[in-house]
Amino acid sequence: MTRSVGFWLLILLGATVALVFVLNELYPGALDDPDSRMRLLTRIGWMALIGSAVIGAARLNPKTALRQAAIWLAIILGLVGLYAFKNDAALIGQRIMGALSPTQGVAHDDGTLSFDAGPDGHFRIQALVNGGRVTFMVDTGATDVVLAPDDAQRIGIDPATLVFDQFAQTANGTVSGAAIRLDNLVIGSIEMNQLPATVNGADMSESLLGMEFLGRLRGWRVENGELTLVP
Repeated sequence: MTRSVGFWLLILLGATVALVFVLNELYPGALDDPDSRMRLLTRIGWMALIGSAVIGAARLNPKTALRQAAIWLAIILGLVGLYAFKNDAALIGQRIMGALSPTQGVAHDDGTLSFDAGPDGHFRIQALVNGGRVTFMVDTGATDVVLAPDDAQRIGIDPATLVFDQFAQTANGTVSGAAIRLDNLVIGSIEMNQLPATVNGADMSESLLGMEFLGRLRGWRVENGELTLVP
């Protein structure tokens, strides 16, 4: 004999009430809090609504209803799995982004940041400087944070207004530089304010992140082709 939707809803409600009593016996006091009881009633309401929809659909087209129920079950289990392993998923996502864009680096739970070396063996880091993006090559042989003229101009520093009265010997000969202070330099969780820097007087292919920056960190290390910054 064909049962009505109401009959199956009563069965579902009875099973839910029985489950609540069993869980309350196993976990006494769990429903003492009014908020907990309200959340439980809300969930029972949703179960009743979804259950009635499933039962109604099953009566009209059992195969379609079963297929849709399986799809929704897979979606719910997937979401529960993502939530349960959200920290691992976030780390995997950061690792993937770090591999696709090494200049972004990977942030770890202990606050450290790690960067993989590029094909040429050098480390490059993308930073926010005075609100603008600048990609630096890490150079432990450089004393200062050195901005290429093009990078300086892009973040609002006009080289034409600077005094290039500093001189340094490089592999390409003597170059001039202008001393400045960066309002802020941000790399992930690392932020430095009023950081001394130099704008190079000659064109450069890329800006340099020297010991002026590295020396202000609590630590840094290079191991197995990976640079780790310790804020």
